[in-house]
Amino acid sequence: MENGRNEQTIMSVSAQTENRSESGWRTFGRVFAKLLLLIFETVLLLCIVLYGVMYILAKGPSPAASEKFVTSVRETSAIGFLADLFFTPEEIAEIESVKEAEDFAPTDTSLITIGASDTAANTAGQDAAAPKPDAWGLVDEDGDGIIIDPVKGSGYAGYMMVVLDPSRVIIASRPQDFGVRGHTVAEFVDLFGAVAGINGGGFEDPNGMGNGSIPDSIVVYDGTVYYSGCAGGIVGIDDNNILHVATKMSKDEIVSNDIRYALCYGPVLVSNGEPADPDSLAKSLNPRTAIGQRSDGAILLLVIDGRQASSIGATYQDEVDIMLKYGAVNALNLDGGSSSVMWFGGDYINKTASVIGIRPVPTCVLVLGEGTGE
Repeated sequence: MENGRNEQTIMSVSAQTENRSESGWRTFGRVFAKLLLLIFETVLLLCIVLYGVMYILAKGPSPAASEKFVTSVRETSAIGFLADLFFTPEEIAEIESVKEAEDFAPTDTSLITIGASDTAANTAGQDAAAPKPDAWGLVDEDGDGIIIDPVKGSGYAGYMMVVLDPSRVIIASRPQDFGVRGHTVAEFVDLFGAVAGINGGGFEDPNGMGNGSIPDSIVVYDGTVYYSGCAGGIVGIDDNNILHVATKMSKDEIVSNDIRYALCYGPVLVSNGEPADPDSLAKSLNPRTAIGQRSDGAILLLVIDGRQASSIGATYQDEVDIMLKYGAVNALNLDGGSSSVMWFGGDYINKTASVIGIRPVPTCVLVLGEGTGE
């Protein structure tokens, strides 16, 4: 009898344990299901709110807001489809239409006198040991030939890098890697032994998933022309370290102008001291990258952050205004958006808009170390 009672007790305890276990799993299942439901409801609410905000921007009473919404998302390969949610292809084409850009005159190299600011500073009678402001009020305080100046405006923030010796600047690429892989700006800096860099031209990027290996237009590296086509604008550096910009440039013109390095993107921002026609520039807000040159030969490298609370982004007109403020005689907009980065002092100094990390690119603009320029 005693054994029977023990067996019943054991069975009863086992059953209770199993019941508690099953009850525990049921409780866990209910809590997990509620959590999933809460997450789903939160995501759904956020989607509804986001859609509502986009609807107000796209279809609200402000034509300017509609234009900025459409042109901004359409510049982004990954989210360009958002414009299609609210507008027909014909409506999008009408919103994106701008006045055709003028055919700029060839770059007037006589407007650039390399080292002119150095000459003026040396004859100013100032203390030779003290850092001297240049004609634009900027000072190379550490004497490394590179000035980093924060840039701020209405809704945007970024950096202007001024490279005093233009011979240190090259448009870098790795032709042997075209079609195979791209490189981040940091990788380019390491490969070329450079000290600073920004991203360069565009590349094939289907659905925002390209590997940065295939340029989408002409690239000139070490005097050799790769790829073809150039829509929007081209920037080149010649044998005398003068920056050329144009809406287009044939292979013959590349050769006749002794262009060593070049890439295409655009639009042209400043040509021979004259700003681009505002009516020819889209009003989109996005992260931006641009390159220019002052009359003393110094190269201007600009990166503007975007798609962030602290910096929504800049328009092309903003870039024009910034470049003119810093003395640009010639300037061109480069690839922007998630590709916009500036590397200096061992790290990226701006905040990239990319959600997948620093993007590999086929070309970039590098600043070589002092004494390594040609």
